[in-house]
Amino acid sequence: MTAAHQITWRERLEAYYYLCRFDKPIGTELVFWPTMWALWLANSGTPSLSILIPMILGTIFMRAAGCAINDFADRKVDAHVERTKTRPLATGIISAQEAVYVFLFLVAASACMLFFLPIETFYCSFGALILAFIYPFMKRYTHLPQVFLGAAFSWSIPMAYTAVGHPLDVTCWLLYFGNLAWTVAYDTQYAITDREYDLKIGVKSTAILFGKYDIEIISALQALSIVLIGSALYLEQLLMPFGLLALLAVAADFIYQWTKTRDRDPQRCFWAFRHNRWIGLIIFIGIFFAVL
Repeated sequence: MTAAHQITWRERLEAYYYLCRFDKPIGTELVFWPTMWALWLANSGTPSLSILIPMILGTIFMRAAGCAINDFADRKVDAHVERTKTRPLATGIISAQEAVYVFLFLVAASACMLFFLPIETFYCSFGALILAFIYPFMKRYTHLPQVFLGAAFSWSIPMAYTAVGHPLDVTCWLLYFGNLAWTVAYDTQYAITDREYDLKIGVKSTAILFGKYDIEIISALQALSIVLIGSALYLEQLLMPFGLLALLAVAADFIYQWTKTRDRDPQRCFWAFRHNRWIGLIIFIGIFFAVL
């Protein structure tokens, strides 16, 4: 009898909780804040609760769904990586089939939120679903899985624009690609943490692709994100003064991250990855006061 058949229902529910990473909200925060940037910018202020609540819940559900399908894709390698060897699928507490069912349930829950949003948001959501599904498998075929993650994490931005009835204009796509550049930067910091194990098991990442230039390229991507997001704020005439102050604070934080990670210590790189939750919040504060 396998471990998946021996556990109690309480242990199984706990395993689902960890499968969805509800114990580690950092991933949700990294999707949440860009969604809020887009909602406030597209709406030129605070959106109604009838839009805000479905968008927030959809963000939570889709991030959890992404974690479930990610663990399904990595079920044969997570046991060989120190940081992931205790995940429910890696230990056999739940089965691969259960992970797929959890993924489908969460996607369905997220889809239910679309009933409260415009039909354009429904059409836009297919992009999010495709990206969330294919991202976990990209590390087998390309050194750029972080780019696919960035595309997936950033897709909430055009969805936010459609949710408030705003066209997908230049500002929207500047935000999108600015967030994508930032995501590739922080997920490369995350990938440095696992680089030693990834090289052994044959998993690809930008941390491996960038090699000895990893920290420099991370800094370049962070700078690019500031330029693109700053350009979006400039087009909306929101750069001065609050947008600029927020971006200067972000630039200072990125420099601080560089001082902590330039020796490539895996633990410090993981700290930097987690520290990026404050970047999203700082930018949101700047946008919030700029549109008042």
